[in-house]
Amino acid sequence: MDADPFIPETPVLIVKDTVLFPRILTPLMIVERSALETVELVHNTEQMLLVVTQRNPAVDYPEPEDMYSVGVLATMVRFLRMPDGSISVLLQGQERVEIVEWELDDLIPAASARRIDEPEPHGEINLATEAQMRAVLALFEKIANLHPHIPEDAFIAANNIASPGWLADLIASVLEVNVAIRQEILEIIDPNDRLQRITTILARELDVLELEDRIQAQVQQEVDKSQRDFFLREQIRVMQNELGESEGLTGEINDLRARIEAKHLPEEAREKTEKELSRLADIPPMAPEVGIIRTYLDWILELPWTETTEDNLDINHAESVLNKNHYGLNRVKERILEYMAVRARVKNSRKLRSPILCFVGPPGTGKTSLGKSISEALNRKFARLSLGGVRDEAEIRGHRRTYIGAMPGRIIQTMKRVGTVNPLIMLDEIDKLGYDYRGDPTAALLEVLDPEQNNTFSDHYLDLPYDLSQVLFITTANLTDTIPPALLDRMEIIEFSGYIDEEKIAIANQFLIPRHLDEHGLTPQELRFTRAALQHIIRRYTYESGVRNLDREIGKICRKVVRKLEQHQKAPHTITPNTVEKLLGPPSYPETFLEREDAVGVATGLAWTAGGGDVLSVEVTLYDGKGNMQLTGQLGEVMQESVQAALSYTKSHAGQFGIDASRFENTDIHLHIPEGATPKDGPSAGVTVATAIISAFSGKPVNRKIAMTGEITLRGKVLPIGGLRAKTMAAYRVGITDVIIPAQNKKDLVEIPDRIRRHLNFIPVEKLDEVLERVLLNSQ
Repeated sequence: MDADPFIPETPVLIVKDTVLFPRILTPLMIVERSALETVELVHNTEQMLLVVTQRNPAVDYPEPEDMYSVGVLATMVRFLRMPDGSISVLLQGQERVEIVEWELDDLIPAASARRIDEPEPHGEINLATEAQMRAVLALFEKIANLHPHIPEDAFIAANNIASPGWLADLIASVLEVNVAIRQEILEIIDPNDRLQRITTILARELDVLELEDRIQAQVQQEVDKSQRDFFLREQIRVMQNELGESEGLTGEINDLRARIEAKHLPEEAREKTEKELSRLADIPPMAPEVGIIRTYLDWILELPWTETTEDNLDINHAESVLNKNHYGLNRVKERILEYMAVRARVKNSRKLRSPILCFVGPPGTGKTSLGKSISEALNRKFARLSLGGVRDEAEIRGHRRTYIGAMPGRIIQTMKRVGTVNPLIMLDEIDKLGYDYRGDPTAALLEVLDPEQNNTFSDHYLDLPYDLSQVLFITTANLTDTIPPALLDRMEIIEFSGYIDEEKIAIANQFLIPRHLDEHGLTPQELRFTRAALQHIIRRYTYESGVRNLDREIGKICRKVVRKLEQHQKAPHTITPNTVEKLLGPPSYPETFLEREDAVGVATGLAWTAGGGDVLSVEVTLYDGKGNMQLTGQLGEVMQESVQAALSYTKSHAGQFGIDASRFENTDIHLHIPEGATPKDGPSAGVTVATAIISAFSGKPVNRKIAMTGEITLRGKVLPIGGLRAKTMAAYRVGITDVIIPAQNKKDLVEIPDRIRRHLNFIPVEKLDEVLERVLLNSQ
């Protein structure tokens, strides 16, 4: 007779983190008050109980909707009271039930339930079910071998089960799956469906366990290697202590290893450092190679490989910085602002190569200080590297490590000092590099200053490719004549032609005077310079293209004024030309004046010297002789050749100028250019020399208010010259009204200030005949 499917009101044990299955023994630890009362009652009355699982374990006082409706009718096999007040019970599920009605009013929950009939196979199991059970057992065996928490008894018990439903319940109870999945298995009534579901769960669990096993094996292998390395190092340390050797080297090796791991090195550099570190660990601490390898590793680790400063690409900010620190120099400023504009346009593209600029100009024109301002405008680190007098190639490329005391070259040393891969490096005085038996440093600079090569610059000491492509190189030189053509070709030449008087006065007012007043503790009310005073200092106390000596003279005046103030003596508040002479003494240079009257054999020329532009007179005198020529005034070879060309032109065109050709054979010529202590050279005086010679032989005076400059050929053509801006300023300064220039120099007039151009009449000529027509006057 079948049992009644209805189960009247029975005590209910609500569990949170587990699910009970029929025919399966499950141990539980009871701690909650309600559950303790329930198991006490069941133990005392020896009745059965219903076990259901709570949906959400976080709910402390569950309602019917908080529990699953399908549970298990169970019997209590064991009851143990623990010292802490909790109770350990062993429950065995009997059959699946479905809760029909809850009674939760009392302390001990109860419910009425209905038995769930589970179909059981009669007779022999069909082939499909048997195959399914074998597949499940095969999967369970693999899982049991991989899972550390599944006991071996569970697999033995599973092998002895003939019922598919019971097998599914056993495996579900021992697998470490979540409560929802276990409850899902419990609620599947058909044994074959339950077995199919457990097959899917087992397959997934096996995949996870196999993956965990592989990961664990890899981790264990790494751990074993680390432990082996640790044990070996400990053995080495103990042996070193036994030998009395210091263990400091081991600590340094560990420190170096940590630094290598933390440093972002290129792959080739990382392999090199790890190889050298292994060598260091293998050699005795007292070996001489220890210091060499350690120093080498320190250099590699202290060099910047990826560290950069972010460029400030605000063009307006850069323009304001450059204008604040420097007067004029528009061409240089434009070039830098163009570079920044392109950088801002292409952002972080590595396609844009940094320009290699070469500032060429006389001393004191602001080449080096402009480099500092450029680095400030770009927000880059600045480093200056003086190359004057460098004769050894190793200064650039470094020494090979085979030499005692070997070090990297100055390029790598500078990179280490600035600490970034994109600084601005100024190579000062590149025209003063020398060479001897130790090599040619200019040849080593070819790689540094070539954008196609410097991304893999090789220093002999490092013996690793180092990227210099992000460095902004700026070189300076006074002349380009001594720079090898191959090196010159790699640089963009920007000429600093020197400052004219107007610019020097502006620089003094904007930069030099405010700085000296601040340095000497003076205020603008205590000391001011008039324009005439500054012009007097520039013309009579300095002789330069730049402003260094002007800076010194202004500083000297400030010091003398401060001394008088500190001694409570009367000190000047306004510096005038008279005050300048009282404070600085007699002028160092004479003032240049025009000749007082037009003269025969005397022509007014323009020169470009180290001090800027200058006006000079070319004097020619004739006397009886044998046709010889004497040259005085320290004339260089090029100027002497210009004199010979001028004389040859005069002889070949003697009839045109009304000169008796026989006079050249019995007349000696003496040509002199005053200020004989000052060396003079260059071809630009050719026109002036020819005019003076023709004037001397023809007896026609030369107009002294017309200055001239230009190179001539034997055919009388006038060729272009340099330094027109400085020469023009010199002509304006002494009161000249007309300036004869080569026609090909008309393009250079744009560099001359408008105010000067308005006061001068420029006469472009192509031939010497045009010059003579304007400057030779009829003899009186």
